[in-house]
Amino acid sequence: MTELINGLYREGEPVKDTKAPGGPIEQRWTKRKFEAKLVNPANRRKLTVIMVGTGLAGGAAAATLGEAGYNVKVFCYQDSPRRAHSIAAQGGINAAKNYKEDGDSTFRLFYDTVKGGDYRARENNVYRLAEVSANIIDQCVAQGVPFARDYGGLLDNRSFGGVQVSRTFYARGQTGQQLLIGAYQALERQVKGPDNTTGTVEMFSRHEMVELIVVDGRARGIIARDMVTGEVETHLADAVVLATGGYGNVFFLSTNAMGCNGTAIWRAHRKGAYFGNPCFTQIHPTCIPVHGDQQSKLTLMSESLRNDGRIWVPKRAEDCDKDPRQIAEEDRDYYLERIYPAFGNLVPRDIASRQAKNMCDEGRGVGPEVLERDLDGNERRVRRGVYLDFADAIARLGKDAVSAKYGNLFDMYAEITGEDPYSTPMRIYPAVHYTMGGLWVDYDLQSSVPGLFVTGEANFSDHGANRLGASALMQGLSDGYFVLPNTIRDYLASGPYPAVDANHPAVVEAAENVRARLAHFLSSNGTRSVDSYHKELGAIMWEYCGMERSESGLKIAIEKIRELRKEFWSNLRVLGKADELNQSLEKAGRVADFLELGELMCIDALHRRESCGGHFRAESQTEDGEALRHDDQFCYVAAWEWGGENEAPVLHKEDLVYEFIELKQRSYK
Repeated sequence: MTELINGLYREGEPVKDTKAPGGPIEQRWTKRKFEAKLVNPANRRKLTVIMVGTGLAGGAAAATLGEAGYNVKVFCYQDSPRRAHSIAAQGGINAAKNYKEDGDSTFRLFYDTVKGGDYRARENNVYRLAEVSANIIDQCVAQGVPFARDYGGLLDNRSFGGVQVSRTFYARGQTGQQLLIGAYQALERQVKGPDNTTGTVEMFSRHEMVELIVVDGRARGIIARDMVTGEVETHLADAVVLATGGYGNVFFLSTNAMGCNGTAIWRAHRKGAYFGNPCFTQIHPTCIPVHGDQQSKLTLMSESLRNDGRIWVPKRAEDCDKDPRQIAEEDRDYYLERIYPAFGNLVPRDIASRQAKNMCDEGRGVGPEVLERDLDGNERRVRRGVYLDFADAIARLGKDAVSAKYGNLFDMYAEITGEDPYSTPMRIYPAVHYTMGGLWVDYDLQSSVPGLFVTGEANFSDHGANRLGASALMQGLSDGYFVLPNTIRDYLASGPYPAVDANHPAVVEAAENVRARLAHFLSSNGTRSVDSYHKELGAIMWEYCGMERSESGLKIAIEKIRELRKEFWSNLRVLGKADELNQSLEKAGRVADFLELGELMCIDALHRRESCGGHFRAESQTEDGEALRHDDQFCYVAAWEWGGENEAPVLHKEDLVYEFIELKQRSYK
């Protein structure tokens, strides 16, 4: 291990994914499935798996493992798995079925995803994702998911950013909801209850995982808090799977539901699970702009809108306060079509987001002015919005056709803004949406802690530095239905593992640490609320580690976060009691973890002195302002190890090797 680098971190031994087979890439997943050990049906009944999270990744995996005959304990903090945040996904799910006969293939989906991630994703994982994608659609159609169909009754497709083919299957603007209902139905078939006494799944709703139990180096259970009664419970198993989504709410304002948090993966990180690429966060270009300082979240407008909507700003700053319908065509700058003629409005999210920011920074943004502060603390008023205009599409297709494709999205926009998007262009601006970083996993989706598996957005594995639209649902269902059930059996085949008693010292210590932490929050008697700390952290993260990062800004952010965390632990005030429904107490634990995670994100962003995908360093850009990678220095996954309380984190590098795709600077022009 090296000495302290920049006073912030140490470098440890390299890490390697040893589970991925060699040989032709199109044969590797088949080879791994064959080589993975089997568990016979009688032995599955002796094995227990804990599943934390019930979105597409968790719900699909729990349903599949339960149907296979394993005992599954499922935990969600919502009152029902149907409320998992996967329900909020709008625009669609990718699959390489080539229904449009426009040149799509498994390899093209693989290529587009690696390129879209700015060559910072593993080839093995991405090819497997592309290969499995077609199976997902067949699975969901069999479940009754009402995908859109064309006039002849065949499944329809549309395009999304970063591609030139139509491979996105969709259910109007409610794709996530429909897919989640399919996974939920499959899960409910396995849940044990009065009407299903032979069920294999035990459901724990309104429960939050607050600690990971590691015994003899293996993940053997979790500590969960019953969010209704406040009871701290111990749950033990042969393996633990985390499917808890992303950590975008570290920014406070994001498109995520307010309940989304990073606690499960962060507690696992503190117990030894490496954290991969924490600074890789996605800014979505198509969101309703901030309208005040009392908002708790932002609203996503599906990327699918960019199929038919055209994005523009006035050419002249003096036109920015005009009614957009009064601005002549020749006075409009359709800047994405101008800068990126090959892809136009369907460039990837990171590029569309940065260009929207550039237009507003030039003084050509639209909508009300908002108050901002620069790195030196100077106040400024800037218009943060661009137009998404459907006038051409309505003229070409007719209002009814546009409504059939996007009607619920238009209704949502009108409900929130009070404006009619059929007659007036929508106003949009980028917002935090998805996190490409997450716990480091190998090809089997197993973390650096044996017995701890991580799926969906909670792991880092498939998207590199930027996720292409409609790929989140693809990864969640791929991991849940097809990947994890085939890889976790290789680990479970060595079980059942020796029984762990609730009185085991490691179990008792984990539970006592949780109770001590809760007691501290309730006894602090400070002057500030949890939300006030969360908002301040979010402002720091957005300003210094958001759409653009710089060395000086990230160093400021790290110091500010450390100061804020110190105050948090001494001046927090949480009302209520531990043994009751107490949302402030829930938030306190989550924000405590966000404060530590936020610092690691800034350290990771500072150490990666290149621009790639959603990580844009001001010091590393081409002459025309595009992201500039440095493959000779940073072509690796940054896998961070917890260094200990108040100790520096340790960086382990996993080199990225490209055998099938040529490394080159991205271009969508």
